[in-house]
Amino acid sequence: MALVPFPQKSASSAPDDDPDWEDEESESEQGKMSFLDHLDELRRRIIISLVAVLIGCGIALAFVGPIFQFVFQPMQALLPAGQTLIYTDPSEAFFLQIKLALMAGLILASPVVASQVWLFIAPGLYAHEKKLAIPFIVMSSALFVAGAAFSHYLVFPIVWRFFVSFTNDFLTFMPRVEPAFSMYLRLILALGITFQLPTLVLFLARLGLITPRLMIRHFKYAVLIIVIASAVLSPDGGGVGMLAMGGPVIVLYILSIGIAWLFGKKRNKQLEEAS
Repeated sequence: MALVPFPQKSASSAPDDDPDWEDEESESEQGKMSFLDHLDELRRRIIISLVAVLIGCGIALAFVGPIFQFVFQPMQALLPAGQTLIYTDPSEAFFLQIKLALMAGLILASPVVASQVWLFIAPGLYAHEKKLAIPFIVMSSALFVAGAAFSHYLVFPIVWRFFVSFTNDFLTFMPRVEPAFSMYLRLILALGITFQLPTLVLFLARLGLITPRLMIRHFKYAVLIIVIASAVLSPDGGGVGMLAMGGPVIVLYILSIGIAWLFGKKRNKQLEEAS
């Protein structure tokens, strides 16, 4: 009778008495999802995020007057004396208030949106990696608001002042409110998203996917990409908006190198010792 050998673990398998390894193995098995399951999970997270944005929009609609004043008062202050923004379409002012509420609703819902992003990627992580949840959500939300505030208080006034400066005895600047707000919103979203760079670097460094050395080695390429993106997103062609946007992002990239060194060093060292 032929003997069937009993299957044994390979030498590379973790020991039976390693609880951390067993927990991670069980979580990995439970976390396996089919492609359709991933699509369904993505749909759920998107729906929850949209509902959060709509709720934030509803709250913002109740305060749309103060929000309108907050956004447009700096524009008005930089215009020549006695001049205001205008609108030429009957529905333009109405839809402008809806857009203001959507913008404010997105900012209010940013913690919920960040948490849904995390919950979507969390099933593919190990237990020690899931501990990054709270730092990821807090840091992502705070940096989005910081980017929006940086655009409102610094970048947009610089760009707006640049356009107003062409007013003279022969030219009168009479800006329509819709294009002005579109430019304002584009800068808000662009800087809110680009300010997520430290969050992304923290996450990737903790996973061991990037290192400070890698970021330093590709610094010149990163600067080139930042300059091109700033030139595309900036509404002016004179380079004023490009410098106002690109400069802070380059500083954020340098700070992100420090973040990768502080939070990714331990893991990278362990990987080097293991290899």
